[in-house]
Amino acid sequence: MSSIRPLIPLLIAAGILLGGNGMQGTLIALRGAQEGFSPAVIGFMGTSYFGGFLLGCLAISRIMKSVGHVRSFSALAAIASAGTLLLVLLIDPIAWSLIRFASGFCFAGLFTIMESWLNSGVSNNDRARVLALYRIVDIGSVTGAQFVIPIFGSEGFTIFAIMSIMITLSLVPVSLGDRSNPTAPEDVKLDLGRVWRISPLGCIGCIAVGVTNSAFRTLSPVYAEEIGMSVADIVTFVAVGIIGGAIIQYPLGYLSDLWDRRMVLLLSTVGALLSALAIVFLAGTDPLANLVLVFIFGSFAMPLFSLSAAHANDRAGKGEFVLVNAALMLFYSFGAIGGPFAASWFMEQFGPQSLFSFTATVYAIFILIIFYRMGARGGVPAGQRGRFMSLLRTSTVFSRLAKRNGDSDKRPKENRTE
Repeated sequence: MSSIRPLIPLLIAAGILLGGNGMQGTLIALRGAQEGFSPAVIGFMGTSYFGGFLLGCLAISRIMKSVGHVRSFSALAAIASAGTLLLVLLIDPIAWSLIRFASGFCFAGLFTIMESWLNSGVSNNDRARVLALYRIVDIGSVTGAQFVIPIFGSEGFTIFAIMSIMITLSLVPVSLGDRSNPTAPEDVKLDLGRVWRISPLGCIGCIAVGVTNSAFRTLSPVYAEEIGMSVADIVTFVAVGIIGGAIIQYPLGYLSDLWDRRMVLLLSTVGALLSALAIVFLAGTDPLANLVLVFIFGSFAMPLFSLSAAHANDRAGKGEFVLVNAALMLFYSFGAIGGPFAASWFMEQFGPQSLFSFTATVYAIFILIIFYRMGARGGVPAGQRGRFMSLLRTSTVFSRLAKRNGDSDKRPKENRTE
């Protein structure tokens, strides 16, 4: 534990940022709906955020090399904090879209800085414990921060001030908790064509998950608000979907280590499809039914990224873990850019339930692709599969923090391309 203690300030900062970012995504949708913004406008704000996020992932390494970790973190946190306050000062769809783009850029950079810092400070012996702590911080902060919204209300200035305070306070543990300034990481090698050749199914899975998960995270508050839920029910609706994925992810991952991983990916996608349709046709406007069904939906939908990534890594060659997962995170981002706007168009045309109709349609297409790939090539033998690992979609550097020592590197390279 003593070797992990120096990293605690960074984990605290991560918790503050993850919580503030998760709360901001929910509040933007909820407050935007209250201000009369259409679902299409709110969806475009989600698209703007993920566009900025993708750009931030690509640019942050150069910024870190120029001015170091602390200065980069301070500058990006200051911009993100100021942008949060501007949201309440400039209640305008265009202004909010631009601010969300800047926020996406900043948060991508902030997560990259924290994760590269953690990676430089963690030994291989402590890597699993740090990853577990980081995962707990992620889920706990994102879900817990949701409930700040009903406490202070989504109207007025207060909730935006609290978010700004949270982002600003993340500077304290980073500035005071560690006097080191690690060397900036090398740019993550990106070879999207190579990763596509390694596993088309893994890449398509990450794109599909990007489309559906980003649509859910951006527009689920709008769905809940339009069917008449209270603010407390809305944030609970968002939170239980995330919690469901956190609880079920590891059992599914364990099964995927035992079976053909594509079979578990198929079962999870079918579960997400059926639960999405259940929300459309069975939940109606009943809050309890929606909460139960969205928990089941999240249980199957949220693990799909990690399952897709695990399948791709089973096909990867020696030393390609970082390359593959950095590319998969970008494939996820490509899907996430289009997902919110596409889903919001369906919501405007066909009503709030079409958020989950749209999601079910994407899953149906992905199921057909899984069947096609299973027929095109046999599964990876159990002895050549690595262990399942839960991956965060925070930055391309996370794959370095999560790098496995042995699982993927000991397998022979031949017979792995799909």
